[in-house]
Amino acid sequence: MEQNKENKMANTPMLKLILSMSVPAMFSMLVQALYNIVDSVYVSHYSPDALTALSLAFPIQSLIIAVGVGTGIGINSLVSRRLGEGRREEADKAASHGMVLGVINGLVTALLGILFTGTFFGSFQPTQTVFSMGCQYVYTVTICSLFVYVEINVEKTLQATGNMIYPMLFQLTGAIVNIILDPIMIFGYLGCPEMGVFGAALATVIGQFCALAFSVYVLRTKSHEVKINLRHFRFEGSTVKNIYQVGIPSIIMQSITAFLVTLLNGILIKFSEAAVSVLGVYFKLQSFVFMPVFGLTQGVMPIMGYSYGAKKKQRLVSALKIGIVFAIVIMAVGFAIFQLVPDLLLDIFKADPEVMRIGVPALKIISLSFIPAALGILFSTMFQAVGLGTRSLIVSVLRQLVLILPSAYLFARIGVEYVWYSFPLAEGVSFIVSVLLFWQVYRKYVKNLDSPLQVA
Repeated sequence: MEQNKENKMANTPMLKLILSMSVPAMFSMLVQALYNIVDSVYVSHYSPDALTALSLAFPIQSLIIAVGVGTGIGINSLVSRRLGEGRREEADKAASHGMVLGVINGLVTALLGILFTGTFFGSFQPTQTVFSMGCQYVYTVTICSLFVYVEINVEKTLQATGNMIYPMLFQLTGAIVNIILDPIMIFGYLGCPEMGVFGAALATVIGQFCALAFSVYVLRTKSHEVKINLRHFRFEGSTVKNIYQVGIPSIIMQSITAFLVTLLNGILIKFSEAAVSVLGVYFKLQSFVFMPVFGLTQGVMPIMGYSYGAKKKQRLVSALKIGIVFAIVIMAVGFAIFQLVPDLLLDIFKADPEVMRIGVPALKIISLSFIPAALGILFSTMFQAVGLGTRSLIVSVLRQLVLILPSAYLFARIGVEYVWYSFPLAEGVSFIVSVLLFWQVYRKYVKNLDSPLQVA
């Protein structure tokens, strides 16, 4: 089995390898995007206040996913590099630490959710109905966050070994259970009591629990390239440090999105709750474009990490080039849809006339950032794959704190319709910085990788 896995990562033709590893992840991420949209569609049909509550709660959900995925990326990067270097025992150790870190993250998030949810929603001064709905949702997803944290770490560990099928099935399980339970619990079908927004949150955590249960079953009953042993587990600071050298920059990078949306909501709510709903709807819709690209990176990252650890320069560069082409194609399709039928996209969420008036130009303007974002995402993936996650963090901080927020604040002084221009402005500048950082990383870490010429 060891030899087969090494051959897959080391010698399979690159296009075939990327497709075999990325397509399952892209498919599962599309289902996740479908879940994100379906969740909000059901809630928007329940009441406009419910949609506003979920829009305000979105940053908290994003923060949970940021911590989970960021930790998972750190595990993925370390496991794939250690396998490429032939250090299998250390790969096993990293995978075992991932399970413990998932539990710790869940307990900390639950405590913070209990203590600060009310304060968070109160800062927006919403109506009492929106406040109550939002608190119900966030209390539920934070207290039960352990499910998603541990499951993500299992996914990322298996992806680091080249196994993309089980992670896809885990995600599909959670998303499908969620989609089925949403209408039942929100509207009270099939004898279930009508629970509204709380029902949406409950459906979410039940789906996450089912995905976790499936992942634990697979870990215990199937053979894998890495072994997770918690019976004789010893917590080692050096392993945690290696995980979070990549993981912390990724967590911060993704957490910035939650921070960004929170502050943008603060800017937009001064115009109207409809403007807040437009931003929330945009982030749901754009997941259909960005999620497949993130699925692509799930397949490309372990390939690049393995190639870097094995000192196979040509394969690393080939993976990056092919990944960029696929990402640009996906983003170009998304751009065309946002430009041609923004009204139809908004109508999915039962948009009222005010949301439609603000939302149509907003979607057209923001989508101008899609194609440069594709390149930035792939460069950041390479930085993380070779253990240089700080470069990704630099670009993300530049895009979302240094550029978007100040420009959004200034544009808001002119009018709400100008706030959306902050997105393409920030993406264009950060793309230029990404190219410069890539060239620096290539010259210092990739150009002189000590290996014979490899055939991609």
